Parts: sequence; C-alpha cells; structure tokens
Amino acid sequence: MNQALLDKIESTHFRKEPLEFQVGDNVRVHTKVVEGDKERIQVFSGVVIGRRGHGLNATFTVRRISYGEGVERIFPIHSPRVEKVEVERLGAVRRAKLTYLRKRVGKGAVAVKERETHGAAAATAAETAPAPAPAPAAASAPASAEAAPASKPSESPAQ
Repeated sequence: MNQALLDKIESTHFRKEPLEFQVGDNVRVHTKVVEGDKERIQVFSGVVIGRRGHGLNATFTVRRISYGEGVERIFPIHSPRVEKVEVERLGAVRRAKLTYLRKRVGKGAVAVKERETHGAAAATAAETAPAPAPAPAAASAPASAEAAPASKPSESPAQ
C-alpha cells in the first residue's frame, strides 16, 4: 500500500496532544495498569535514552537506576495506556541515542547536563549582569585642588 494512505489511516489513532519531550530529558511516565477489575496509575521516572519509529509505531525508552540495577522500559508514544509524560528536567545532549549511559556506574549513569531554554538563559543573564554605573555629575568641571591629594603627606621621622 501507499505510505501516504497508511499515514492517513493511522492518524485517526494518534494522541490528541503530542508529547513534548526530547532525548536526555528526565521524565515521569504515568501509565495505566489493570489489576483484575481495578485500574490504577503507575509512575515510571527516568532519563529518556532514545526515541524511534514513525507514526503509530513510535516508541521511546526510559532508563533509571533502581536499587543499584539499571531498568529500562519502552513505551509506545500513541498508546492509550500512557496517560501523560511530565518533563521533570530538560537535558542537553548531542546524541540521538544515549546507550552509553548503560556502561556508566553511580552518578555518571544518570548524569545529563541541564538544558537552558533560550528565553530562560537571556533572563538569567540579565539578572546576573551588573547595572551600568551612573556617570559622575561633576565630570565636566575642571579638576580642583580638593581632589588632588590622593596620597597621605609624608611624615617626618623627627622624633
């Protein structure tokens, strides 16, 4: 079949609002879990180490360290079982897949730099920049004798 036709058929099953996160972000994934006749929400939090697929087949992988052991879960993006995805922290990475985190131990296994959004970076730069110093009012007046002695007069060692 034609790919455009498949995309059109799949689009009816897409999520209403797209999930807004990227690889490297720390996320909390809220999933519906059915136990018997009861349904509850279970939260899985960790670092997004990859996204793959297209259309209904799109998935993302979340990794976390649980009791010293690495745990990864793969979630379908358009699944009705995925209630929502909350972004806890934005990550700044330069890779599409963060599989190198699997080899790391301890804090290095979850260490991803925090990404600053463009607007937030400008706001913090404006807050930390010193205010320009006001120009002195008497700058145009000629130097007088009052301001001339900058050092202490020397004392004579007479005694």
